[in-house]
Amino acid sequence: MIFVAIQFLNGLSYATTLFLMAAGLTLIFGVTRIINFAHGSFFMLGALLAAHWVTDWYPAWGESAALYALAMLLGAACAGLAGAVAEFFVLRRMYGVPELYQLVTTFGLALAMHDAMRWGFGPDEVFAPRFPGLKGSVELLGQFFPVYQLVTIALGPLIWLGLHALLRWSRFGQRLRAATQDRGMLAALGVNPKPLMLGAVVLGCALAGLGGALALPREPANLQMDMNVIVETFVVVVTGGLGSISGAFFAALLIGLIHAFGLSLFPQATLVLVFLTMAVVLALRPLGLMGQPLDAGPKEISQKLVLTPASSWGTALVFIAASVFCAVAWQAGDYWRSLAADGLILLIFGVSLQAMMALGGLVSFGHAAFFSLGAYGAALAYTTWGATLPLALATGCAAALVVAAVFGAAVVRSGGVYLAMLSLALAQVVWATATQWVGLTGGDNGIIGLNLVTDDTRGLFYALLVLLALLSVGALRRLGRSTFGAALQAVRDAPQRAAASGLRVAWIKYRIFVERAVLAGLAGGLFAAHKGAVFPSSASVSTSLDALLVVLLGGVHQLWGAAVGSLVLTWAGAELGQGFDYWRGALGVFVMLIMVLSPSGLLGLLSKLKRPARARAPAPGRRD
Repeated sequence: MIFVAIQFLNGLSYATTLFLMAAGLTLIFGVTRIINFAHGSFFMLGALLAAHWVTDWYPAWGESAALYALAMLLGAACAGLAGAVAEFFVLRRMYGVPELYQLVTTFGLALAMHDAMRWGFGPDEVFAPRFPGLKGSVELLGQFFPVYQLVTIALGPLIWLGLHALLRWSRFGQRLRAATQDRGMLAALGVNPKPLMLGAVVLGCALAGLGGALALPREPANLQMDMNVIVETFVVVVTGGLGSISGAFFAALLIGLIHAFGLSLFPQATLVLVFLTMAVVLALRPLGLMGQPLDAGPKEISQKLVLTPASSWGTALVFIAASVFCAVAWQAGDYWRSLAADGLILLIFGVSLQAMMALGGLVSFGHAAFFSLGAYGAALAYTTWGATLPLALATGCAAALVVAAVFGAAVVRSGGVYLAMLSLALAQVVWATATQWVGLTGGDNGIIGLNLVTDDTRGLFYALLVLLALLSVGALRRLGRSTFGAALQAVRDAPQRAAASGLRVAWIKYRIFVERAVLAGLAGGLFAAHKGAVFPSSASVSTSLDALLVVLLGGVHQLWGAAVGSLVLTWAGAELGQGFDYWRGALGVFVMLIMVLSPSGLLGLLSKLKRPARARAPAPGRRD
């Protein structure tokens, strides 16, 4: 009973932080229909600012509860002000854009803010003192529990009630709720939606900053806070139901309690338990605990895969040019050879996701799960059986196939953001397993010493990479011209009409998901063979986002989009990372610019630039 009571209180305390984050994210989504992946950055900004102010003020003014509370509130206010800047310069440009582009744009914002804070605050952790007057503990059933955590437990319901009162009784809140239900009708009644959107973003980011500041007495402020908290925040928001603050409150309680008891009873499986909880809730209630059917915003415009060039001879010339380019990279030396191999593997990985997105409209935010399964499958086949490269690659593909065949059952029931979060849950489970199953995977030390590719066979392996990369693009072209590709697009654009026409909608979605998972597993096996080692980072969120960046930078509906995206991302990571410490922030700014200027990617932007030139050119035979 004592153990249960203490862990229950720990869970409630952690739930307050989760609720502040989830409430802000839910509020922003409800009004703007933007799922802000950079929300964790505002949490980190509030924590870092408050921590620096507290540590700077205390030596001069002495310990003061009022001063500490003021630093926390100022941290939250500055996070809200940063949200206003982000809304004006970035988010406002993304209203009316499909949710996938919004996610990638806000990921670029997160990269830029992370490097900006690293430049401004430095890389070190900041240890803030305990809150004055709340340093002690109280005895509960013979155990001691921190007073400060009891205060944070009380703050959670108070903030929930305050938000409820704001949204129900104030004019601003009533308009926010009206915008959540029908923003178009509100605009038709003469209410300007822009101030409402700005206010929602400012309030949501301020809540995130307050959550970061309130966490200071429990943990130091550091540059890992943004990614650590945003994943569980997404879990809470999706579990509670998109657009429901009450759902976010009860989901935060549920996830907070699962987290607390998991840390005490199953410390190595805590993350798995959290994501399994979300998966069970979504399996029973696909819209979450209290989610209502909402128009999640603009959908992807119905587009066909742009098969450029259209002629077979032109396509053959492009394939030959790509092969020559790879041959030149091989002759340029070991550095460019290794860089080209990285780009080819990333190309295969990107194509595996592009087919799902461009033709099937299925967005996977955890595609790294299958990439990692392929990598670990190949590595374990070598270390356990001494397998050669073909057998190791086959084992990796088989591992991805088995998991995708089981997980694919959830794909036919979900879509949009819910599918993205379910796939993210799978990737996090794979990452947690790889990190904590030390006996099998080596944990953080990984599996090293893989000799699947020797010096004698490196040339053949490189030729295999080129062949597989070109075959993957060729298979995508063939899929886009096939009857199955047409069925995929029909299911994407009009699922009810497709079902009425006799198409097996569930089977079509299941098939493309499993097939692309196997291709991602192949890319993971090739990665393990190329690097000679596998680490849990292969299943991380950043690896999944690399695949998304590859597809969206080049153009999701462009046949060669993944090729262009992998070329840009590989070059940026290698060249800019050598002499520029903040290259990820620069990449984030570049991603935002591309998404704002041309959501169709670099190839789409190139097509737009060509159209005015064609329009200005006189027609054949015409005299000006």
